Formats: sequence, structure tokens, C-alpha cells
Amino acid sequence: MNAKQSLLNQFKSGAFALLTDEEISKKLRLGKRESLAVRDILRALCREGELLCDARYRYGTAEQFGAVTGKISGNERGFGFFVPDDSDLPDLFIPRRALKNALHGDSVLAFCTGGRAGDEGEVLAVISRGYREIVGIYRRDRMAGYVTPDERKFDEEVYIPANKHNGAKNGDKVAAKINSYAGRTPTGEVIEIIGRAGDFLTEENALIRAHALRTEFPEAVLAEAERQAARPVTELTGRVDLRDELIITVDGEDTRDIDDAISVRKEGDKFYLGVHIADVTHYVTRGSELDREAFARGTSVYFPDRVLPMLPPALSNGICSLNEGEDRFALSCLMTVNRGGEVTEKRVVPAVIRSRHRMTYADVTAIIRKEKETAERYPDLTDFLTDAAELTEILKEARQRRGAVDLAVKEAKILYENGTISVPDYERTVSHEMIEQFMVLANESVAELAMQKQLPFVYRIHETPAPEKASAFAAFCNETGVPCKFDPENVAPKDFQAVLNGLKDSPLFHVVNRVMLRSMMKAIYSPENKGHFGLASSCYCHFTSPIRRYPDLCIHRIIKESFLSAEQTKERYKNFVKDASAQSSECERNAQEAERDVDALYLTAFMQDKIGMEFEATISGVTSFGLFAELDNTVEGLIPVETLPDDSYYFAEEKFLLRGTRNSFRLGERVRVRVDGVDRGARRTFFALLEKI
Repeated sequence: MNAKQSLLNQFKSGAFALLTDEEISKKLRLGKRESLAVRDILRALCREGELLCDARYRYGTAEQFGAVTGKISGNERGFGFFVPDDSDLPDLFIPRRALKNALHGDSVLAFCTGGRAGDEGEVLAVISRGYREIVGIYRRDRMAGYVTPDERKFDEEVYIPANKHNGAKNGDKVAAKINSYAGRTPTGEVIEIIGRAGDFLTEENALIRAHALRTEFPEAVLAEAERQAARPVTELTGRVDLRDELIITVDGEDTRDIDDAISVRKEGDKFYLGVHIADVTHYVTRGSELDREAFARGTSVYFPDRVLPMLPPALSNGICSLNEGEDRFALSCLMTVNRGGEVTEKRVVPAVIRSRHRMTYADVTAIIRKEKETAERYPDLTDFLTDAAELTEILKEARQRRGAVDLAVKEAKILYENGTISVPDYERTVSHEMIEQFMVLANESVAELAMQKQLPFVYRIHETPAPEKASAFAAFCNETGVPCKFDPENVAPKDFQAVLNGLKDSPLFHVVNRVMLRSMMKAIYSPENKGHFGLASSCYCHFTSPIRRYPDLCIHRIIKESFLSAEQTKERYKNFVKDASAQSSECERNAQEAERDVDALYLTAFMQDKIGMEFEATISGVTSFGLFAELDNTVEGLIPVETLPDDSYYFAEEKFLLRGTRNSFRLGERVRVRVDGVDRGARRTFFALLEKI
């Protein structure tokens, strides 16, 4: 046995665990020359991944350090946070000195070092790099160039050798490929010039590029979509013909794809509700070019000026869209609902439908409110929508009794038409609630059918909040005077619902709702049914949007194939649903971040000509560096701490409070602000505080 293997065996036995090279040499009673050889062997074992070394030059295995895997979330000030892959473990603060060349997005091995609060950690090794490409601003000096990343959490410039700039000029927004992480700074090359930094379209395209979103479809995918779209809607074998049913679609005026329709009728004490969803799987078969592209995209992504669809327009806006007056294939969830809001019968059938009307939320609301002019345009919908409105109230009351939490957070709706940006007042009407209730009921019913059949499936899960998060939310409520009585160790949906019910019509409602959401786990896709906390649902899935979400497309396919052979379907999809769940969750997260970033860019442009104007607002965020205030149209701005009235401020994080000797500011308080400026690069609006209201 050679010296290296002998040394490694001593570590595996635990004899040398967490010792320095000097301590090992002393233990072995080695001379100076042999001690240097031991140090070289230890370094070689670290390079080979057999051992790890911490900042105190102690050596050991990952298990001996108590190291776990996770990702680094960086910070522009140089430190970072370690987010373990195991969600049951707490995040760790990683000081700059303990990052060991790890950067934002990297997968690493790290361990807890304790620290003053017991939440400090250290990176032991980088497992894989999070970024192979980065988007940022190129600048060049006499010797070489650098790309300063737009992602401020990525706290390193990328060095660009003189022969690798590919025509980029100072001030260009570029995409750079990172070729090496060796040395003091990453090294790379410019692979795309996006445009001039600061230009609005360039900044939007840069955000889309930074999130690695697919903006074009491969030719093979487009060709297959055209072939599929040309197929006539005539293959009716095995389908229920519902074309004589009164079926309508209800969407916003600017909806780009229509994949759901409804039918409602009341007979005695029973309601017969049909939720009819475009049968996309008729055209997108498993393993096809279309299916592989849809899997890779995971979801459609929506921006104010464009949509990046999951499926090509020939399908998403064509043959799969439930257009008024046109025959379309559907997968219909047919439910019988009693006056208690319970589904007494349910089934899913392949169908052919013909939408009678393409309705908007505004028109449906007008008819329900008995506005004569709109009602006279649609005389056949009076009874239909009366029944639908009654059923909506029954379902809302049933969901309230179950303890469902109102997760409808007030968000800005950004409109972009002919180069003009507008942000209309937030509005959620009875028609929005109607479609929401019907879709949720269909999603639950389909998930329950899949559970009964024990099919492999992609569920939509929302787990119970972690006790520490629930405890922090309870502390916030108590500090702001909001009634709150629940056990953080055993919180239930009804507990959160009770908090919100006590705030109806209060300006605090949306602020508390937002803090509540932050305390919850994130909803994800999973092959295991773990229930949906927010909806107080024991079983839930996404069934209603197969044009724009891959999980819906996946479970449509599973449901249809199970009609022919449940056993074969179980065998065929038992492993695939794991991959589909993981991929869809990751694509959804990335798409949401991209939409949020682009929306922020549009909001800064919207506020540009409002500099100097005054507004009323609600304090929506409290940090050590200032206050965030939200206008009534949901536009949010930062009030920097240095612009607040002269005082010495202390940030009480657990109380969402910025406290000074003479002034204090708390989440939910009303203030009057002036728009002071916008920073398009940072996608941020700045306010000046005028007074508390």
C-alpha cells in the first residue's frame, strides 16, 4: 500500500479527521522532509476530490465536516448565502472570506461554522458552476476588456482577452461565454452583441437572453406544427359530441391563446359544470419534435410587448385555440355539484366542442350585473351566467369553510400598445372569480380521479409553511396589531384565512397577504401528492392550460392513455413524471423571474415622465437600506434610508420596522411620496418621503 492510500485510509477510519497537515505530521512523528511530503499528498487528495480542506487548513471528508450540497445565492456586497438542497435545513450566511471562489448560482459543498448567531457557514468545494454564459456591459481598456454582469449577485467581472471581444465596443450590452473560472476572475469571450446599454429594447432583450429563454422555434418544430394544424377536426371516433351544448370562453381582451371553455346549467338543486380544455395532445404526441421542444420550454412566458409561447402559433393561436364558432377537440371535465359545493359525480371525456361566444371578463361582469346594453347583445347567456354566478358563490363559500387562503396578491397589470405603456388600476371582478373557481374545481377533480386510479401523475403541491416562517409571520402580525392566534408548529390554512378575513377592506390586507405568501413554501410540481396548503386542497393538479404549461400537457396524455390501458400507462410514465415535475418547476421559476424583471423595466419607463409628481402609497417593504412604498396602482419605489428625515435608524428585521430616535416606519403604514427618479439599469423607481398620512 502506497503512502497516499495509507493516508486516505486513516482519514476514512476517522483517525485523522479534521486535522491540519502539521497535526498529522506530529501524530506520525515525522521529520521536516516527510512533513512536506504529507502536505503535498493531502493537497493532491483534495484536487482529486477524495478530501476537503477548510479555511483553517483542516482536512477531512465531506461527512466529517458535516457538509451538505446546495447553491450559493450571491450578494453585490461580496458575501453570499448557502441554500441547501434539503429544504428542511436552514440557509447559512457565507462571509466573503468563506466563499472560496464560489459565485452566485454555483452548486457547492458547505458546512455550518456557527458564528455569533449559529447561522454562519463556509464553502468547502465548488461542485459545478451556475453560469456558463453571462449578460452585461462590455468595457475595454488598452490591454483587454471586461464584462460587468447585469446580475448584481454575480459579484465578479468577466475578463475578456483582447482577441475575444468579437467587435464589441465600450458600452455595448453583450452575452459572454465563460471559458474558465481558474485564477482571480472568470475569463471568457463575447459571443453576442445585444445592443447599446440603456436602450429600452436592448435592456429587455438582455433580460430575456440572461434567463436563457428560447425566442425562436427550430425549423423542424415549426414544420411539424404546420402539418399538425392542417389536420381536419373530423376524427370523432371515441369522442363525446358536445357541439350542441352552450359553451363559451371567458378571457381578457388581450388574451393570446384560448385553451379553456365552460358550460353551466342548473337543474333543481344540482349544477352541471363542464370545463372543456383544448386537447393539445391530439396534435403533440409523446417524443415528437413538438413534444421535446415543449418539454424544454416548460411554459409560455408573457411580457407586455410579446409572448414566448411553449407551442408554435400554428397550434397555440390556431388549431388548439378554442375559437368562437369553430369545431375543436377537447378533454372535458364534467362535474355534478350540489348546493353545498361538493362534486358528487365527475368524469373526464375526450370531446369535440364548438364555442358559442368568445366573451371577455368585462362583458361577463356586465351581464351578471344586469347591464342592459351588454345583456341584450347576448340574450342566450342571461340564464347561463345567472346560474354560473350562483355556482361561483356556492364554491367560494365551500372553499371558505374548508379554510382556503386568498392568494390573489395585488399585482401591476402592464399594457403596451403602439409604444405607450399604461398601468390601469387593479381590478378583480366576479367574472375573474367565476373562472378561477371553475378551473380550480376541475383541477381538483382531475387530480382526485388520478389518485383513485393510482396513475403516475404531475401534481401541483403547496406544502405547509415551515414553523420558523410561520412564527415570523405571527410576530409580524402581532407587531402591526393584526389579530393572529395560531400555533406555528401546527399551522393550518384556516389560521391564515382567519388573519385575512379580519382585514377585509383594510389598507393592510394586500401587505399582510404578501408577507403571508413569503412565509409559505413555494408551490411546485411533484410526482407525489402532498396536497395544496393555500387552497386547503388534499389533491390538486394543473389540468386547464395545456397550450401554455407542460404539466397540463403531460397529464392530459396520461389521462387519455389510461382510458385504453391503465396498467400500460403506469409502466410508461412512472419515471417520466419525475423528470416532468422537476423540469416544469425549474422552467416556471425561471419564467416568473424573467417576467418580473421585464415588468420592472417597463414600470421604470412608465414612471419616467412622472418625476416630480406626488402620490399616496403604502409601505410595502422595510430594509436596512430604506423603505419600499407601493402606489395604489401597484407600482413600487424605493425611499433610500439616507433621504429619510435626519435620524439614526435601526432595522428591526423580525418586526419589519425601521426605527429612529424621533421617527419610525413600519410595514403597512400609509405615506405620501414624490417620484424622485428612475434607474433603468437597476429597474428601480426612487421616491422621496413627504409625510406619513
